[in-house]
Amino acid sequence: MSNWQSVFTSPSSVHAEIVKGVLESHGIAAVLVNKQDSFYKLGYLEVHVSQEQVMLALKIVENEITF
Repeated sequence: MSNWQSVFTSPSSVHAEIVKGVLESHGIAAVLVNKQDSFYKLGYLEVHVSQEQVMLALKIVENEITF
């Protein structure tokens, strides 16, 4: 997974899942990386995509997703 890069970070699992779904609807493979503490729910989740698709994914996140 060394050639994957984070394109979105959020403490909200709902927001991270939405971003992942939108990217996948555009044909971009995306994975969630959970960096939250399992007991206290402190931390965040990251959405990662392959390095080849980072620029496209960042444009989609910036221009198409609002919360």
